[in-house]
Amino acid sequence: MKLGLHCNRFTWPGGPAAMRPTLIALAQRAETAGFYSISVMDHFFQIESVGPAEWEMNEAYTTLGFLAGVTERLRLGTVVTGVTYRHPGFLVKQVTTLDVLSGGRAWFGIGAAWYEREHYGLGIPFPPLSERFQRLEETVQIALQMWSGNTGSYHGRYYQLAETLCSPLPLQRPHPPIMIGGGGEQKTLRLVARYADICNIPARDDVDAVRRKLEVLHQHCTREGRPYEAIEKSVNTRLLSAATGPAVLRRRLKHWPAFARSEQSGSPGSTARSQTLMRRVSSS
Repeated sequence: MKLGLHCNRFTWPGGPAAMRPTLIALAQRAETAGFYSISVMDHFFQIESVGPAEWEMNEAYTTLGFLAGVTERLRLGTVVTGVTYRHPGFLVKQVTTLDVLSGGRAWFGIGAAWYEREHYGLGIPFPPLSERFQRLEETVQIALQMWSGNTGSYHGRYYQLAETLCSPLPLQRPHPPIMIGGGGEQKTLRLVARYADICNIPARDDVDAVRRKLEVLHQHCTREGRPYEAIEKSVNTRLLSAATGPAVLRRRLKHWPAFARSEQSGSPGSTARSQTLMRRVSSS
């Protein structure tokens, strides 16, 4: 199992002036503690399950580029980017640049988008769900074509690109891992089976629900003719808090034996404690 730290807020003591040193400390402590990755949400407003919309929310890829410069080993990506936020060609260039400048540590996290308020708030089109899924599939197809070195045109229903040139190409070959986020059984998991290297399922602590999602994914893989084992499984959950110790952490980790990676939401305080916890857990 791999543990990733997920940064879902930037509202910290000291306000925006303290954001830079806090983020550096967060990432470097996670790297020292042995975390596999650090990820950020891709939102423009804070989401309601975390806090008020007015809370600070940094742009994701600028933040990941900053994190690439202050770390050496941590994998970097979003969990996950809404397909509506950026034109696919530009988004692929962002992910590619992150991969090159981080030394090959990026992944491409993508989903169908859902947060209606931030779209209308900033004037970003928010098409119906069925269209967003079609745009999601076209975006992944565009990414794969650009990363293949094919500089020809792309003609989809929603996106038309005259020249899919991507120079430089990413360091990771054939491309950075593609993570498709969400647990929808009819559309999302079908797209995972068809295109993704990693699935990301919102878990909370409902192991049985995630197990059912994986059974559906296995069925989609069979229909797509793709090995189920070829897809890395990841979940979002909360593992550390002020009251959590090594025994609790070990017990909760045992809930996720089928997963290769768990994205843990945390805060500067909990991550400072995680360095000691990780060492104690790994040695026990």
